[in-house]
Amino acid sequence: MKKILAFGASSSRNSINKQLATYAASLFRDATVEVLDLNDYEMPIYSIDKEKENGIPQLAIDFYNKITNTDLLVVSMTEHNGGYSSAFKNILDWTSRYNNAVFQEKTMLLMATSPGARGGSSILDIAKNRFPRNGANVVATFSLPSFNDNFSKDNGIINEDLKSQLVAIVNGIDR
Repeated sequence: MKKILAFGASSSRNSINKQLATYAASLFRDATVEVLDLNDYEMPIYSIDKEKENGIPQLAIDFYNKITNTDLLVVSMTEHNGGYSSAFKNILDWTSRYNNAVFQEKTMLLMATSPGARGGSSILDIAKNRFPRNGANVVATFSLPSFNDNFSKDNGIINEDLKSQLVAIVNGIDR
C-alpha cells in the first residue's frame, strides 16, 4: 500500500490548495493518505544568525522525516504575489538547511489553484523548475483555475473536463 503525503503550501485554515491536494490524494488507489497542515510547522523566520544561535528547529527535522516516510507527495502551491507563501518558504528554507534534498527524490504530483482564471500558474512554474534542485521528482503538474467555480467541498472538481484531466494524471502515476 502506497503512503501519500499531501499538503497545500499555505497557512490558511481554509486553504483551497489544501482542499485540492486532499482531493487529488483521495483519487489514488490502494493508498493511505496523510494530510499535513503547515501551521503545525510554524518556525521563526529563517536567518543564518538564528541558525547559528539555536540550530535547526526540530519542526524542520520533523517535516523532513514526514517526507522520508512516504512514497508519494501531492503538493498544491498557493501563490502569494507571484511567489511562494511565506509559511511554505520558511519551512523550505529551514528544512533545506537540515538537508538540501528536502523532497528526497520522492515522486511528486505538483499542483496549484487560485480563485482566478490562471489557477496559480505562476507559482506552479516556479515550483516545477525549483523543486528538482531540492530533490523532487515532479512527474506531473495540474492547475485548477477559478477554484470557486470549479470545486465543491462535497464533490471535489465539478468541471468534468478538469476532473478528467486530473484523473488521467493520477491514473498515469498510479500504475
